[in-house]
Amino acid sequence: MELDYLIMHGAGNRILVVDSRVRTVEPPTVDALRRLADATTGPGFDQLMWVTSPRESGLDAGYRIFNADGSEVQQCGNGVRCVVRMLARESGERRTMQLDSPSGIVEARVEEDGRITVSMGPPEFEPSRIPFVADARADRYLLAVDGAEYDVSVLSMGNPHCVLQVADTRTARVERLGPLIERHARFPQRTNVGFMAIRGRDAIDLRVYERGVGETLACGTGACAAVVAGQRLGHLDDSVAVNLPGGQLMVSWRGGGEAVWLTGNAELISEGTIDL
Repeated sequence: MELDYLIMHGAGNRILVVDSRVRTVEPPTVDALRRLADATTGPGFDQLMWVTSPRESGLDAGYRIFNADGSEVQQCGNGVRCVVRMLARESGERRTMQLDSPSGIVEARVEEDGRITVSMGPPEFEPSRIPFVADARADRYLLAVDGAEYDVSVLSMGNPHCVLQVADTRTARVERLGPLIERHARFPQRTNVGFMAIRGRDAIDLRVYERGVGETLACGTGACAAVVAGQRLGHLDDSVAVNLPGGQLMVSWRGGGEAVWLTGNAELISEGTIDL
């Protein structure tokens, strides 16, 4: 069976968007997903956004998310912007949407300058719901890794995140610490790992080692998690520019149970069909 696909990117995060709304089919197997993710045997992607019909009436579409290793995850900030871009292409003038995501309803809008803003929902700090092994909820935790202890922030943006503050992202030990923290015993479902350097109250640099992918050029939920962590520690304002290797994202959060808003680009690279 053949399905249409788009290869897109959000701030450099390579996204494969497959539209399964017309033909209701199950996503590929884990082995097939891995082959599709490898650019030598498929289109290549960091994340696959499998677009479906919504489960509730009144919503524009639904989606499921798969990492390059074939694992299914709950949220992808750069990926959902690419889905919105696809829907905007077919809908013409419509600028606001509501999407059915694995982690809940996502509101989205296409800005006048073409960027896309999406609501990523409120952050979750309760360890059991991240999930993260801890005796009690805290703003900071000590995490023993590779013979040292690191002061980290841990939260969920629909998927688990561990954020470390570093002096300079260019010299951060992403390649060494990223995979060790991703699979740390205190993260039962593994975690995304962010390395954040604060450049002012309204700007940070960030590199992210993504769960099930490795380091990518950008991570939307990682940008949200880093800004939330920095705000809770008193270092950042409500609206922050996040500079990633693949580009810049804007993150806004007013604290408490408010949703985190993510703004950035979603660019088409190529399109074609996949024979499943």
